[in-house]
Amino acid sequence: MKKIFLLSVIIGLSFSCATKNAKENKAVNESKPEKVVVGGDSDSHGCKASAGYSWSVLKNKCIRLFEEGTKLSHAEDGKTYTSVAYVIFEGNKAELFLDTQKESIILERKSEGDSWLNGNLQLIPWKGYVLKKAGKIIYTGQ
Repeated sequence: MKKIFLLSVIIGLSFSCATKNAKENKAVNESKPEKVVVGGDSDSHGCKASAGYSWSVLKNKCIRLFEEGTKLSHAEDGKTYTSVAYVIFEGNKAELFLDTQKESIILERKSEGDSWLNGNLQLIPWKGYVLKKAGKIIYTGQ
């Protein structure tokens, strides 16, 4: 009789502990924030920045600048920079992607061999490319 009583007490305690653990696990799971899916950051054009894509007005599609663009580095001025600019070419137009601009800038040239212009920006095809802003060289590249 004692064995049966002892066995029933052990079974009863194990069920009550299992119920308490299940309630605690449920509370912990409910308090966890939703996981963010990598690559779920599409912009208004559907380009995923986390995958390295940017919208190109000239190409009319999402592109990876580091694959399709020409890299321009900051002009040598004794400072160390961690950012770069990229340019995409299409006919007599060039699309400029600057780290300081949210949107790309379209530059145009009149004929082959001329510079691409837009306001105070000038992209010159010289020993690669030179980008000037108001006459001052800001980027160079191949």
